[in-house]
Amino acid sequence: MTAAQGFEPRIIGFLCTWCSYAGADQAGGSQKPYPPNLSVVRVMCSGRVDPQFILSAFANGADGVIIMACHPGDCHYKEGNCRALQRYSMLCRVLETFGIEKERIRLEYVSASEGEIFRRIVHETVSSLRGLGPLVLPD
Repeated sequence: MTAAQGFEPRIIGFLCTWCSYAGADQAGGSQKPYPPNLSVVRVMCSGRVDPQFILSAFANGADGVIIMACHPGDCHYKEGNCRALQRYSMLCRVLETFGIEKERIRLEYVSASEGEIFRRIVHETVSSLRGLGPLVLPD
């Protein structure tokens, strides 16, 4: 049995209240199924997702993290999603120094009306993480 067989990844999703969380709600309201692997953390803005939250998620057993933001130009807080993109880029480099594959973290833009896109992103992330197998942090 390979590491990925029978493995179900644990994913933490940081979703902005105004767009991505509403997109997740739209997916659920439309009864569009998506894997139950995602645990949602609702944040006021993706720009408020502190890099320490991501590191803590991995340290506490997450196999992957998704940050979902408003589309560029649509941020309720004007430029929070731009801040999220800057932090995401920095986080990818930091995670590599810890031996964590960059494929374990995603930044995606999902609006309130994009329940189907939300669903697709969750499916893709679960599939990708199944292929990577469980996260094993170095000692």
